[in-house]
Amino acid sequence: MTKSVRATWVQPEDLVGHELRQAAQDGRDARDIERRWYEAGGSPAPERAGASEHPAPPGLRAVAGRLLDELALLESPLADDEPTALDAIRAACPRWPLPRTAPSGVDCERLHAAWLGRAAGCLLGKPVEKLPLEGIRALARATGNWPLNTWFTAKGLSPGLAATYPWNRRSAATSLAENIDGMPEDDDLNHPLLTLLLLRRHGRSFTTADLARLWLDELPAGRTFTAERVAYRNLLDGIEPPDTASYRNPFREWIGAQIRADVHGWTHPGDPAAAAEQAHRDAVLTHTGNGVYGAMFTAAALAEAAGGEADVHGCLAAGLRVVPPRSRFARAVRDGVAAAHGAADFDTVVDHLHDLYGHCHWVHVLPNAALLAAALTHADGDFSGSICRAVSGGWDTDSNGATAGSLAGLLAGRPEALPDRWTTPLKNRLATSVPGFDSVGFDTLADLTHRLTHQEVLRP
Repeated sequence: MTKSVRATWVQPEDLVGHELRQAAQDGRDARDIERRWYEAGGSPAPERAGASEHPAPPGLRAVAGRLLDELALLESPLADDEPTALDAIRAACPRWPLPRTAPSGVDCERLHAAWLGRAAGCLLGKPVEKLPLEGIRALARATGNWPLNTWFTAKGLSPGLAATYPWNRRSAATSLAENIDGMPEDDDLNHPLLTLLLLRRHGRSFTTADLARLWLDELPAGRTFTAERVAYRNLLDGIEPPDTASYRNPFREWIGAQIRADVHGWTHPGDPAAAAEQAHRDAVLTHTGNGVYGAMFTAAALAEAAGGEADVHGCLAAGLRVVPPRSRFARAVRDGVAAAHGAADFDTVVDHLHDLYGHCHWVHVLPNAALLAAALTHADGDFSGSICRAVSGGWDTDSNGATAGSLAGLLAGRPEALPDRWTTPLKNRLATSVPGFDSVGFDTLADLTHRLTHQEVLRP
């Protein structure tokens, strides 16, 4: 008998629950649709899985498709404060950064530190991705690693605790202190590699359609998740950008676009506005509203850091200038910064943010934006403090660790400034399925990024 294979994150019956959850957060009245969904036998959004392992009951998939289309017609009362079009975003931002008027560059060593920082932060978060906050704390405390200060380990854990809070099954074999052997593949590193390919082929004038074609050419579908996988499916179905981001895509305000923003920031040193605009063209392939703001905020903050004249607080402020101030994303960043300022104990900061944003899915951009801003603010530029705080707060641990490490690495300025315990296990080796990059060194990636930046700076 042939075993059924169900593609996660794309089947209509797996999406309705997530869309209902997003509708509630948007203030859209979907009560009638929700009632009909449950009467038809539908399920709520799963918190820790992409899809059920079992086929949908007869007829449920057709019902799910119709209800998704009905949900798309419901207008959000927040739409005016959270536009997706770039012109509307700029019009909503009274402090939009001025364009760079003089050429600026970024040292290759700073880029090397940023690549290493992104990898180390991501790897630190991999084994505890999807675990609840109490599980992360229990595992770290049981091994004498709390407040979190180094890699997670299974050594010394009781069988009962290990069974209660199992490591991420895909990552445990490559991301614990006892088994790290270079940087394993992760979408948080695959996407920056794809951005390098995008800029090498099309330069800064790339279009969203150029990115879509690059994905179809170079990105295996099985290496996409949530909003990216839905957009990929939409491309294969003949839907063109930017509709790929909105058609039956309940993950359009999750964190996926944000993890693609680093290279856009790194290659625009001292020019947050240009970095944000470039990140916008990338993000709208898969995301809308707050999901797009996550990419623009990150790119702008990293561009400010790459310019070499700001501290971490100035970088966060630069990121906020490209986000509509009345949006939920801007509020989340402000909540994170405010919670961290003056707080002695970061655990209390995290507990406060979980009270505020615990109703969101753990991959949604809003809780993660609040946590990232809080971690960076509280660590005050310290590299280890930045990645450890970002990961110790839970939610999307590897993505938050990666972005925190990227920014803190840039601010550190050189690879030698990062503690050896984070960089030595990486062995200057990155595994990936992106063609032409498997086993590439981070020094090589820094050189490739630097050459892209340098070439663009010198162009008239």
